[in-house]
Amino acid sequence: MPSICLYFQLHQPLRIKKYKVFDVGYDHNYFNDASETRLNNKKVLEKVVKKSYLPTNEVLLNLLKKYPKFKISYSFSGILLSQLKEDFPEVLNSFKKLIKTGRVEVLSETYHHTLAFFYSLPEFERQVKLHSQLVSKLLGVTPKVFRNTELAYNNALAIWAEKKGYKAILAEGWHTFLGWKSPNFLYRPFGTKKIKLLLKNYKLSDDIAFRFSENTWKEWPLTADKFARWVDALNGNAEVVNLFMDYETFGEHQWADKGIFEFLKDLPRQLLKHPDNDFVTPSEAAERYHIKDVLDVPHIVTWADTERDLSAWTGNEIQRSAIDFIYALETQVLKSQDDSIIEDWRRLQTSDHFYYMCTKWFADGDVHKYFNPYESPYDAFISYMNVANDLKLRINSQRSKTK
Repeated sequence: MPSICLYFQLHQPLRIKKYKVFDVGYDHNYFNDASETRLNNKKVLEKVVKKSYLPTNEVLLNLLKKYPKFKISYSFSGILLSQLKEDFPEVLNSFKKLIKTGRVEVLSETYHHTLAFFYSLPEFERQVKLHSQLVSKLLGVTPKVFRNTELAYNNALAIWAEKKGYKAILAEGWHTFLGWKSPNFLYRPFGTKKIKLLLKNYKLSDDIAFRFSENTWKEWPLTADKFARWVDALNGNAEVVNLFMDYETFGEHQWADKGIFEFLKDLPRQLLKHPDNDFVTPSEAAERYHIKDVLDVPHIVTWADTERDLSAWTGNEIQRSAIDFIYALETQVLKSQDDSIIEDWRRLQTSDHFYYMCTKWFADGDVHKYFNPYESPYDAFISYMNVANDLKLRINSQRSKTK
């Protein structure tokens, strides 16, 4: 009896503008360029809102009304929620309508969509707390399940999540650590006692998220009934099928004219045709299903690229240089007690900045170009380091004022 767990990640960063060395010391507005469409965060988000968020929300609200067994889950970055609150309140309200149905779960993550857990545990915990407070204030819910930025996961993160009282945690169901085990069961992370681990079925998830409109794919075109048959075939050898993907899959990554919305509209009907199928949220899956085995993941695994590690963000020297520089400022930033400096520092931790510096040009190259406003990884690095140096000057200036 496979239950289907549909989880969607929602995040759009505040991209850094083309910040020149001559701007250092003079311009403290880092995150928007009104003259450049690709670097105008409001325009980028407006495009995503129109193509993806609003039409997908409309489809899902109708599906929730039509199918009482249908359920979904979201994880919103705080960066996105703050942009929606400021510039697109009607979109935020449309998400609230979905949540009010009582069949939508909201998950916990870092406010600024960062990799802070692997660089500064105290800062990571502050960002998780900020996220929880924002979700409670804007959406009226308290998250019970944790997912880290880019699904970055290891044993240590699960141990932390259990100590903080989370019921479950999400990760990529990657074969290198799964071995013969199936991602379609719940596991106990190594070193924990009761928290449950939900693993993404990456093959079925990526069939929708990445291969849906690929006309060279042998399974193209993908229809809802064909997909449902693949899920049905797991009956007797699966308890929960976790379909995890970016929300932009619908309308942005996979365009409307490719049939992605028709696929989504028909998916619950086709899946629920089988009497043993139903839908669950991550919390419900954790409550319903028992742990199958202990799973040991000592090294970091993510849901990105063919390696499924942190190399998309830290795989080259410029990425490591940038991320080390920004986290080295932590003590000085917090001592400043300047809210604008602290917020800018946290925005500079957003994982997207380092992703744009990736120099992979082979199997994962096209993925790294998507939503990338820079002409090259080196342009992204130059703008980033110029901004980081300006931030450091502001910290030093603030320190001299308080002496």
